Amino acid sequence: MGLFLALLLTSLLGVVGGQLVVGFYSSTCPNAEDIISSVVSEAVQRDPTIAAALLRLHYHDCFVRGCDGSVLIRRLQAEMESPNHAGLRGFQMIEDAKTQLETECPGTVSCADIVALAARDSIVLSNGPSYQVPTGRRDGRISNVSDADNMPEVEDSIQEIKAKFFQKGLSEKDLVLLSAAHTIGTTACFFLQRRLYDFSPGSGSDPSINPEFLPELMARCPKNGNVNVRLALDRESEFSFDDSILRNIRDGFGVIETDAKLYDDDSTTTVVDSYMGFLSGVFRPFFESDFTESIVKMGQIGVKTGSRGEIRQVCSQFN
Repeated sequence: MGLFLALLLTSLLGVVGGQLVVGFYSSTCPNAEDIISSVVSEAVQRDPTIAAALLRLHYHDCFVRGCDGSVLIRRLQAEMESPNHAGLRGFQMIEDAKTQLETECPGTVSCADIVALAARDSIVLSNGPSYQVPTGRRDGRISNVSDADNMPEVEDSIQEIKAKFFQKGLSEKDLVLLSAAHTIGTTACFFLQRRLYDFSPGSGSDPSINPEFLPELMARCPKNGNVNVRLALDRESEFSFDDSILRNIRDGFGVIETDAKLYDDDSTTTVVDSYMGFLSGVFRPFFESDFTESIVKMGQIGVKTGSRGEIRQVCSQFN
């Protein structure tokens, strides 16, 4: 009886919103996660910046039509063409994994699941936490450029950002933790021009930028300079997944507006502060475990399971 109850409890814990299950492919494609992990590892070895790109791809996929691979479709007026998806990368790595999976177990593993698993593997390869990814997503059959219009944008107010997260069932805590994914990766000077040179109508810099940091940002992104120059989102910690970005946000070293604004609102400030301090992992919320809870939660937004959607043969096109 004890073994039966233990197995029953394990089964119940494995089933989450949308009928996603940890180990969904254990019998139909048992090597699926290993194949994806291997492809991601090879890609990150060639280009360490691809880890952050794959994590960003997961976020952008889930925030438009849910986590259904709609961001991967390549055709006229597809979601990928939205300005709100500008700079997304990692598509070829997703296709490389899909090609191997189609050879191993045809028509079995969805592109949406590949995106979610690749994000997890990217975090692990950046010295971040490992976590179990519930799988069983199916790929969507719709991808429209206009569907990305309501993505959070860099110049949104903190209230607008919170509202967009609430619409997806995500809390202020989730907002802070998912924003902390910026601990790896870069941004382009294009997204800093207003903050550095036109924050107030006509002129001026964002007063929330630490005075010690402002000259550094201006030197990297001069007015009328090359807007494609990239700089780390997490100062001095571009390739390491850690909580240093939260300290940077608190101290005025947040690079982009949306990150800095997390310290302009009482509710998000409280969350940021909860992870500060020497004993934060003992007596306060533990950053890594909380982050994994939030990204698993995000990974369940609007998922398609069962008979809904499809399993694409090629991730960039519908069957």
